[in-house]
Amino acid sequence: MRVHVIGCSGSFAGPDGAASSYLIEQEDAQGRLWRVLMDLGSGAFGPLQSVIDPAELDAVVVSHLHPDHYLDLTGLEVFWAYHERDDLGRLPIFAPAPLPERIAAVLGRNGDIPDGVGCAPFEHHALTDHDRFTIGPLDFETRRVLHPVEAYGFRITGGGSTLVYSGDTDACDALDELARGADLFLCEAGYIEGRDDRFTGVHLTGRRAGESAAGAGVRHLALTHIPAWTDPEIPLAEARAVHSGPITVVRPMDILEVHP
Repeated sequence: MRVHVIGCSGSFAGPDGAASSYLIEQEDAQGRLWRVLMDLGSGAFGPLQSVIDPAELDAVVVSHLHPDHYLDLTGLEVFWAYHERDDLGRLPIFAPAPLPERIAAVLGRNGDIPDGVGCAPFEHHALTDHDRFTIGPLDFETRRVLHPVEAYGFRITGGGSTLVYSGDTDACDALDELARGADLFLCEAGYIEGRDDRFTGVHLTGRRAGESAAGAGVRHLALTHIPAWTDPEIPLAEARAVHSGPITVVRPMDILEVHP
């Protein structure tokens, strides 16, 4: 399994990169390469096009409906609805149930069919807690995590390896259960200890991400969702203080290999 970091800036697009978006690639037994996009936050649709032709996407999975995780779906919808190709079909989107209404509200329309188009370009699937679904060779398991809105973390298996993506969350049992034994734990660290103690139930710190990784016995912790106003060395140091395994801070256009 391979993960392309399209965007990883926390809470909003930063000066050096877009908000959250990660492209997962996995070959099936017949050698066909499947591509699933995890989140498509503000500013991410542009750099996505430098990595792949978006028409090659097999599905999109959205962790929650804050703009830094879904807003550029509006651009992907335009691409999919009005593309010169007429064989794209409907792109599966797995997301919290209100997504179609949110996209319609952003674009100022009623319903999920773009103007001048005969059918909806997206096929919406509503996520639930403890959901399980399969996209090609990738198996997904969801858990609802701790965030101010309906939000999910994901355990993704394929090719004998396991990737866990936290989405946005504060420390919670559901996240620890998802992360257990993961080969790669792509985990947000949007806050830092001390500075952000007045906020609860929103984001992890580097320390809390490290504690989750240590307790879950993950092989590799990759910190993400660090906002532009935070020096990434701070959450990295926090995580290293409590977790002895390999830790990296992801950056835009990084490629992460997930090895079993």
